[in-house]
Amino acid sequence: METLKIAIQKSGRLNEKSVELLKKCGLNFDNYKSSLMTTASNFPLEILFLRDDDIPEYVQDGIADLGIVGENVIDETEVSVTYLQRLGFGKCTLKIAVPADSKATILQDLEGKSIATSYPVILQKFLDKNKVNADIRTISGSVEIAPGLGLSDAICDIVSTGSTLKSNGLIPFADVAKSEAILIGMNGIAKNPIVIELLQRIQSVLKAQETKYVVLNTDRKNLDEILALLPGVKSPTVVPLAEENWVAVHTVIPEADFWNKINKLKAIGAQGILVMPIEKIIL
Repeated sequence: METLKIAIQKSGRLNEKSVELLKKCGLNFDNYKSSLMTTASNFPLEILFLRDDDIPEYVQDGIADLGIVGENVIDETEVSVTYLQRLGFGKCTLKIAVPADSKATILQDLEGKSIATSYPVILQKFLDKNKVNADIRTISGSVEIAPGLGLSDAICDIVSTGSTLKSNGLIPFADVAKSEAILIGMNGIAKNPIVIELLQRIQSVLKAQETKYVVLNTDRKNLDEILALLPGVKSPTVVPLAEENWVAVHTVIPEADFWNKINKLKAIGAQGILVMPIEKIIL
């Protein structure tokens, strides 16, 4: 059988989550930190461990068939690849930040100013869109120290919590782009049977992370009201209990609706509510 290659980050904020996702998809492999490649023993897939900046071009050029990489890296490298699935982790925002004592209050105040960044392509497109002419200074490494060293008036960098900005005397000024981890593929790979199988596994894991499995007991007289609150995957399962006129209801609740639904269920007579995580949902 054909074996495909998937490139993931060798080290950094996406490595651990990428490895975790692939293992939740049932792939058995060793995550050798000192190796550039490992092979799944139970699925036709080789895993390449690369610098995140290299992943988009490896996929575009067919050196790797698939890749997991931040959307910001894809946009910065301007490669031609296919987006297969947003993965929901590695979320961050590319922001412009200015010194806390900056007099800039609106984006147009950066006209003629200098901005240090590791993302000149994304930043230039953002400035062009907003008709701001600024001097982009491309640097790598610790972008946030540039204003303090007199290298720039502002910076544009990836922000997750904002703590690094604060520790360097900077404050968020404008959101440039949002980013999260994306499963990408070389153009034309989406119809490959191995890709379809892997994508189904990934989607089942992601779907499970968004939901809770709930079991509750109730008197039959409350059943119609309770079922009205619980759509389930298709519909709730209702099982008679040993006690007359009592039933157990099994269903799935979206994580976002969890506490709101639980309180409403209790209010209309649900008892003995059990809430459990779901490993996978295959639709």
